[in-house]
Amino acid sequence: MTTQATAASAARHYDTAPQITAPGEQTWITRGANFVVCVSRLAAGTVLARPQQDDEYMVLTTDAAARIEAGDQHCNAAAQTVTIVPPGASRITAQGDGLVVRVFSCKATDLAARAGNATVYASGAPEVAPLVPWPDPVGGFALRNYVLADHIKADTNMRIFRSTNLMLNIMTPRMVARDVHKLSPHQHADFEQGSLALSGDWMHHLRHPWTADMTTWRDDEHIRIGSPSLTVIPPKVIHTSNNVNDGGAWLVDVFAPPRFDFSRVPGKVANAHDYPMPEQN
Repeated sequence: MTTQATAASAARHYDTAPQITAPGEQTWITRGANFVVCVSRLAAGTVLARPQQDDEYMVLTTDAAARIEAGDQHCNAAAQTVTIVPPGASRITAQGDGLVVRVFSCKATDLAARAGNATVYASGAPEVAPLVPWPDPVGGFALRNYVLADHIKADTNMRIFRSTNLMLNIMTPRMVARDVHKLSPHQHADFEQGSLALSGDWMHHLRHPWTADMTTWRDDEHIRIGSPSLTVIPPKVIHTSNNVNDGGAWLVDVFAPPRFDFSRVPGKVANAHDYPMPEQN
């Protein structure tokens, strides 16, 4: 009998209780096989401390600035920036009220265990390739901050950043509903996609593959979801998304490890100069 593939997860942060509630903090945690996404609504002055992290993680500041400290380094991350935090101890201090997103690898096992969808991965996800880190960054591990506005291109809405273990596609917001005659259905052979909606109303369309074992078949899914939310799409599932609202809809795609197909295209990854690719046979 064929084992049924891991199901898609749809975490509606706007309509569910957070996994962490503390003074000045509400944090929703959702995981994939290789990544963990923490969406935190913070009051000014709130600290998110990470006493120890074995690998890099990313911080996206949306509508408020934050001071980020790692070892003896620090940076003042303005709103609308992404920061790569090196391994070790780190602290994030909110400089105003707002939403802060942290993306970790599966090495953040304490956070993965608290994820709202942790039971989905109780038996693992054998259809997902394991996380193998890419080469160390040029000049060694360090705090690296990138201003999103510096990476807008006329011919694409993509703004792609990678670390040794993660990749984010922080798309420019769509100001009108997406043309349903111009969608982009596709699939990934052996990695998940996390679609993080930060504003707007979205439809995620999923078509699951058929195998010889009919008992494992799943119906098509058309997931209507608001913001903030995270939808985790399994490998081999044909998928595409469209915002159904005008006036601003912001989506971030999450991958772990970085994608080779994006990375092979010259100029496609905004910080490729900081993070070399592995050698390929």
